Amino acid sequence: MSRQSEARQPGPTKRLSSLFVSLQEKLSRDREDRVSTHAGQPETTEAGSPAPNHFFFEFLVVVSLQQKTKDSPYEPLVIYKFPKEIGLSPPQREEEKSLQAITLFCFPEGVNWIPLTQYQSETFSFVLTETDGTRRNGFCRRLLPHGRGKRPPEAYCIVSQVACFGLFSKIFDEVEKRREKSMAMIYPFMQSLREAPFPEPGETVQIKSFIPESGTEIITLTRPLESRLEHVDFQILFCYLSNQEILQVFASTLMERRIVFIAEELGTLSQVLHAVAALLSPFAWQHTFISTVPTVLMEVLMAPTPYLLGVHKNTMDGVFDNDDVDDMLMVDLSSKVKERFLSCVGDEDSIIPETLKNELLEALCAKKDHSTPEEINTLVSEAFVSFFVKTVGHYSAHVKRSKSQQPGIFQRKTFCKSIENKSHQQFVTNFIETQMFDVFIQDVERRPASNDGFFCRKIAEYEETKKETDRMRWRRRFLV
Repeated sequence: MSRQSEARQPGPTKRLSSLFVSLQEKLSRDREDRVSTHAGQPETTEAGSPAPNHFFFEFLVVVSLQQKTKDSPYEPLVIYKFPKEIGLSPPQREEEKSLQAITLFCFPEGVNWIPLTQYQSETFSFVLTETDGTRRNGFCRRLLPHGRGKRPPEAYCIVSQVACFGLFSKIFDEVEKRREKSMAMIYPFMQSLREAPFPEPGETVQIKSFIPESGTEIITLTRPLESRLEHVDFQILFCYLSNQEILQVFASTLMERRIVFIAEELGTLSQVLHAVAALLSPFAWQHTFISTVPTVLMEVLMAPTPYLLGVHKNTMDGVFDNDDVDDMLMVDLSSKVKERFLSCVGDEDSIIPETLKNELLEALCAKKDHSTPEEINTLVSEAFVSFFVKTVGHYSAHVKRSKSQQPGIFQRKTFCKSIENKSHQQFVTNFIETQMFDVFIQDVERRPASNDGFFCRKIAEYEETKKETDRMRWRRRFLV
């Protein structure tokens, strides 16, 4: 492209901003169509992870900060792709937009970079939403490339339908080790990985890879046995928030409000936002979700619709430019801050019924200092799933079907009236108006009655426990 023709093209910031706006409009239309026609399909499994395909990943790119001229600012550019033809979104113009979005999320803080001699590597993730509404997981490791003297950081980004942060962190270790020797060494490892079958929960695959001076290495990759939680680490919440603050954040998500997290590290933002979203399981956040908002897209904070956003500390001035901060929950995860909540609505502590809030607090307090990440994940997940079991777990009894295989109709009024506890009833009356409940119940209406899935099993266990409690209570009364 000549310099003259290049000058007539819109700048990267304007192109990416326009892409984001058009994408948001498309997603909004898609959500409205899902709700009005009952034709939407869940984008994720009950665990919150997309159904696994035959591959570990779809593609890998290496993004480097480069200058067009000596005096121009650094811009993120893709310098390596695997496979060479990644085939993102045909035609070619759509593929170019997708790659631009990826570079944006790899370096969301903007273009004010300078060459460095030291840089602490960090691993984070984001959700990449295509123009057709489909979602992929982006896993990124950013570090200072091997070399001498001052140089800008670069980022490795893997895009996959699989949501398994720990697994891809180990893959990045191998990619980084090969990158130090030669960019060409990445290709055979990624090719071997792409040809390997994605393991079932608890299973292991071994990847053979040759490295000069080291010979053939065997890399072992094991998928967690509890795949339902392989995309999240709830421990991160306890590192920054008190138990009471966790519940206040949870209450805000239940009411689908505008929620912003601010942190000094990208990894912290992505892990916290994914953990907060996972607290909603078996429901799913249906609105805007960006684990790290790039500088050029800070306008998204002005949207009047619900969102769950992460903002880097260096760009937080854009948050306070928003005149409506008083009706959002803004949480500062930075170290050594006096107040975690920079702004809030004020009713976060009264949304969850008192008895259920006390039960959640008791469950969270049961966490031990020496608990493993897996134990913490199980404890937290079961506590919040139990909350939904006790509030809306009776939904299936209020879906009327003419035949077992036919679509059903959810009876909202009888569903709410069947709740004896008044405080529980008030909460449920508000919760069933959310979009996350709409999408969930529409899926229930469409599919045949089933007891499959973790949520259904927990409902069955709870109902059986209630029956046994009632039987014991009857026996004691009868014996007396």
